[in-house]
Amino acid sequence: MSFGFARWRSACAALFLGLAGVSSALAQAPALKPLDPPQAVRVAYVPITKFATAYVAEARGLFKKYGLDVKLDSVKSGTEAIAFLDKGSVDVGGIAIVASLWSAWNRGLDIRVIAPGALDPMTDGPTKLIVRTDLIESGAVKRVADLKGKRIAAAGGPGSGGEYFVSKALESAKLTLRDAQLLNVGNADMPAAMEGKSVDAVLTSSPYSDQILKAGTGKLLVQDITPGLMTVAFVASGKFLKERPEVAERFVLAMTEAARLMQGADYLSQANMDAYLKFTPSTAEAIKGGGAIVFDPNMAIPTSGLADIERVHRENGRTEYEKPLDMAKVVDERFVSKAIETLGKAAPAK
Repeated sequence: MSFGFARWRSACAALFLGLAGVSSALAQAPALKPLDPPQAVRVAYVPITKFATAYVAEARGLFKKYGLDVKLDSVKSGTEAIAFLDKGSVDVGGIAIVASLWSAWNRGLDIRVIAPGALDPMTDGPTKLIVRTDLIESGAVKRVADLKGKRIAAAGGPGSGGEYFVSKALESAKLTLRDAQLLNVGNADMPAAMEGKSVDAVLTSSPYSDQILKAGTGKLLVQDITPGLMTVAFVASGKFLKERPEVAERFVLAMTEAARLMQGADYLSQANMDAYLKFTPSTAEAIKGGGAIVFDPNMAIPTSGLADIERVHRENGRTEYEKPLDMAKVVDERFVSKAIETLGKAAPAK
């Protein structure tokens, strides 16, 4: 683990220890005036709860408060959203940070991260590395180091977020992807794969991890692999940021206000639940049972964490280049800074 990433994790820990006490009341500070006439913003997003700040901002009228007419269009993958962003047909995308993005940024892809999606909780995170029960009970697998040579399933294939998580788990035992057999298996197919013993371990999250553990075909080996990490983000096209920065400012401001309405027990308030269910195919039961999802009330972009993701993919040979990428090609923090200037920082509990 690099010094920069360790320092970033330490800072995240200090922040999240106080999140439970952050008030959902918004800071009383002068707000940006709403745009008149309202400005259209088109957003392409993958329909998962990790992008819930946009859902809450839309459903609870925060975008409209700032004179934004936001249309949220569901897409099948972040790759699809990136294609739309590159063409300029959408302004903002809610996407996972996958390996192909790093090479695209290196080649000059003109999109930037403008706000974080959900962050991994510091404890009890949703992503779990589960090993077949028979391997655990036989003693064949007792710790991560025992996964050497084993078949590990993760969704998404080479360069995916799943591959990153598996890499980080293996890294903790001084192993790399080359020491295991990584298989591309859809999350929904993982319970059957464990039951049929076609894989030795899976990297997945709720509800599929719950299904496996409840069925007794697998047991938890590792959790909280990357506490506080951001693997999904809101990105914007360079065209949008250059030509309509005042719109981008209000877009991020509205999501920051939304994040402050989603802290602690407020996360499951009825108004927020209605927003989650409107924009995702999830169910109330799945959301309530899926574990905590962390949304930073100050919307800080964890650049050091992004640099670690880039490092792992680069070391796995998933990028077209070999030297570390300049994060200025990736992140634009102006809009988060403007939101905090307008609202003030959310203070943790004393």
